[in-house]
Amino acid sequence: MSAAADTAALAAADAALGFVGGAPCERAGQVVARAGLAFAACEVDGVTVTVVVASPAGVFTVQARSRAGPPE
Repeated sequence: MSAAADTAALAAADAALGFVGGAPCERAGQVVARAGLAFAACEVDGVTVTVVVASPAGVFTVQARSRAGPPE
C-alpha cells in the first residue's frame, strides 16, 4: 500500500511541476484507483504534494501517507 501512495505522490508532483498534464490530485487519484485502494486525501502546497491512501483491514482501516516534490 505504501508503494501505491509513493507512486501517486510522485505522479501528482509531476503534474504540479508541469511535467505531465492534469491536476495533481486527479493524477494521484487515478494511480490509487488502479491499485484498487481508496483515495483518502491529497494536499498540494506549491509543487509539493502529500497523498494518503486507505484500505480496509478487518474492522480497521489502514492508511499510507507519502509526500513528493523538489528537495528542500
